[in-house]
Amino acid sequence: MHTSPTPRPPQAGIGWRQPHYAALMAQRPALGFIEVHSENFFAEGGAALQVLEAGRACYPVSLHGVGLSLGSASGLDAGHLERLARLVERIEPVRVSDHASFACVGPRHGQDLLPIAFTEASLDLMVTHVQQVQERLRRPLLVENLSAYLAWEDDALAEPEFFNALVLRSGCQLLLDVNNLVVNALNRGHDLDAARECACAWIDTLRPDCVAEIHLAGHSRQQGLVVDDHGSAVHASVWAVYRHALRRVGAQPTLIERDNNIPALEELLQEAAEADAIAAQELLP
Repeated sequence: MHTSPTPRPPQAGIGWRQPHYAALMAQRPALGFIEVHSENFFAEGGAALQVLEAGRACYPVSLHGVGLSLGSASGLDAGHLERLARLVERIEPVRVSDHASFACVGPRHGQDLLPIAFTEASLDLMVTHVQQVQERLRRPLLVENLSAYLAWEDDALAEPEFFNALVLRSGCQLLLDVNNLVVNALNRGHDLDAARECACAWIDTLRPDCVAEIHLAGHSRQQGLVVDDHGSAVHASVWAVYRHALRRVGAQPTLIERDNNIPALEELLQEAAEADAIAAQELLP
């Protein structure tokens, strides 16, 4: 007698944004997790936090931040870290993440995720700040590779080597944003085929055990620049690199990011299901 294999539980999740608060809670679709931006829930109490607590009762929650400014030479914002720590204690998320970037230069805020230099000095700084965050949160932090529209003249380390060292020295993990790899390669002047190859080569340089989550998103061309705008469906080139990433780093929780031109919930759920289907195909025993 032959039995059918047990279906894999979903590992893919979606970014849970305000337009879908009610629909998600009403439909309760099968998802691996939901992700929210940490800073949107820093207020003590209020309707937003009540919504997040309701979501947490139904799904694992991943907190994804944009404000730690881990690469800032000005140091961490103690108040920001404390608000994040209180949110983590309240929600008990499955993962907490932020970016390998900086936003603050003294009292000035860049209003964007600005790229760090890939140097030994920058690595030392990032290790110190990541460890400070982890000590306060009492858990590993996930650090995301950035879509960068400029580079520093004194870059001395290849980006994946920088992340390998950061993971080893700080104990953090990598949030691998596949779309960002493709965007960066396209902005360096590669065509789609070459951009896919560059992104795959980037992944091949990583330590396979350092990745703890993967992000997938769409991008667009704006005035000659490819922009990581999270405003469209995941591109075919990103799906192709995702397949390669799974073969390299294994099955990882995977997020469908959509922050602009937010479609119907069903469209995001279809992309999450596609991510799970691809994982099942690529990781067959």
